[in-house]
Amino acid sequence: MLRARSVISARALSRSYATAAPPHALVLLEHRQGVLDSGSLSALTAAEELGGKVTGLVIGAPEHVQGVVDKAKKLKGLTSILHATSAQYNEPLPEVVSPLLEKLLSNSPPFTHIVSATSSFAKSLLPRVAAKLDSPAISDVISVEHDASNNSTTFNRPIYAGNAIATVRAPSSIPIKFFTVRGTAFAAAQPQDASEAEASVLEPIEVTDSPTEHIKTTLTKSDRPDLGVASRVVSGGRALKSADTFASTLYPLADALGAAVGASRAAVDAGYADNSLQVGQTGKVVAPELYLAVGISGAIQHLAGMKDSKLIVAVNKASRVLLPSIVQDPDAPIFQVADYGLVADLFEAVPELVEKLKA
Repeated sequence: MLRARSVISARALSRSYATAAPPHALVLLEHRQGVLDSGSLSALTAAEELGGKVTGLVIGAPEHVQGVVDKAKKLKGLTSILHATSAQYNEPLPEVVSPLLEKLLSNSPPFTHIVSATSSFAKSLLPRVAAKLDSPAISDVISVEHDASNNSTTFNRPIYAGNAIATVRAPSSIPIKFFTVRGTAFAAAQPQDASEAEASVLEPIEVTDSPTEHIKTTLTKSDRPDLGVASRVVSGGRALKSADTFASTLYPLADALGAAVGASRAAVDAGYADNSLQVGQTGKVVAPELYLAVGISGAIQHLAGMKDSKLIVAVNKASRVLLPSIVQDPDAPIFQVADYGLVADLFEAVPELVEKLKA
């Protein structure tokens, strides 16, 4: 019954606003304990590329939201901000937040696009609300273009582990278009002193019958850069043999480069590294300035998470010397995407590289 009412609402919006030209995007600005998520800054850039107004949505506990709003006001591309505070939003759950978003989309002047980073929270929240409004949800978008002449929006997104790009067109008959963006595909929005977005309070909706409950959040703390936004990444694979050798071999190299540490799925499954460090199709997608792959063979799911890196260097053992523009060794697929390949024993090459970097 709830779905039927939502469908009627969406169709009514479609009839009334199908010819409305200027887009108005609502961007979910996620944060953790008052610190804006870098992926949300990339989502803001994507929303700005639509060419219309951009409103930010900030939710959270009272002690955190105001600080986030003050920072967000100066972000380039943001024209206004809506913010809601509640103790329930301290660790937001999709079941708790979705009623707020549904009400906002039903009662406010209609937003044409709902945008967020491709985060775990957004991947659960946006499809949930989109389904109730009978609208499509497009995930992991790497480029977006809005055609004002016919009020349609075209999205590009990777498929088949990044080996193909799908072009998806959402016509004007769809009143609200939901999509998440890949953070590495858009530059993070930067603060500017020229203007300040207007902020408005949004009344929270208290949910008393949520089927889920937040128990705890466990974060891996590190002095190294965050893997998702680091400009340099050093990743290790199964060839590192154990958790001890993974740490003793890779960490000094990462520290010498000022890099974040990543791992292949094989290394994570073997227990060498925490799953928060996994790079790949089922892990994090990164695109740093430098990606140094150590002992990684280059399985297709791993390549999907790092092949957009600006400079890829691979250290691996292979049957013959490999150089750029030379026929690649089929036993080491990582060399098919690497800009530079070093064929050597990593346990000899990496300590020598660390020594040279420190010198």
